[in-house]
Amino acid sequence: MKTTSPTRGLNRLITDSFGRVARGYDTPLLQHMVYRPPQDQVIAELRAAGSRRIADIGCGTGILTTRILRELEPEQIFGIDASPGMLAQARTRSTRVTWMQSPAERLPFGDEALDAVVTTSAFHFFDQPAALAEFARVLAPGGLVAVSTVNPSGHLASPVRQLTRTTLSPYHAPSPSEVRNMVRVAGFEVSDQRRIHRPLPRWLIPDVITVGRKR
Repeated sequence: MKTTSPTRGLNRLITDSFGRVARGYDTPLLQHMVYRPPQDQVIAELRAAGSRRIADIGCGTGILTTRILRELEPEQIFGIDASPGMLAQARTRSTRVTWMQSPAERLPFGDEALDAVVTTSAFHFFDQPAALAEFARVLAPGGLVAVSTVNPSGHLASPVRQLTRTTLSPYHAPSPSEVRNMVRVAGFEVSDQRRIHRPLPRWLIPDVITVGRKR
């Protein structure tokens, strides 16, 4: 059954734009300040779970994917992204990762093929219920899902979320409770949800990681 959502608005434009800025994603300061903190959390969850067949969804230029390969040495590691430009950059990083172009909502795996699915700094661009349903489909029973999401807080949270729910918005920032509910509806037991600590004020990048296991 086809699933539609405001989170998929202008998706082709967004995908193309990421291809044009792929090289900029690898700057050390940007990685340290913005992207590394949720990646550290995901690495810790994968290590604790002992996951051996892992897919990084929305892998971008492949920094987290290759960290997983280097630090955890899984049997299989896949980097999945919808942007050809991002994947072109990722492929220069490692030939030991299987890089694949695909949207999060239609993953190129058979049923129960993986032990873990992770995504950082990308979930807000997905059709979130459809993506989570795919994560559940490709994970074996007991498989790990770890999703980091940006969750606006304070007096601006409500207007920001209302704006991103419009049909033209390519971005949707769900609340932590919304993420927990979507994860449960997709077929997971939520084992943890916590703030991601980073060297920036929380109001600037107020993100949360949600961790679950497939029922």
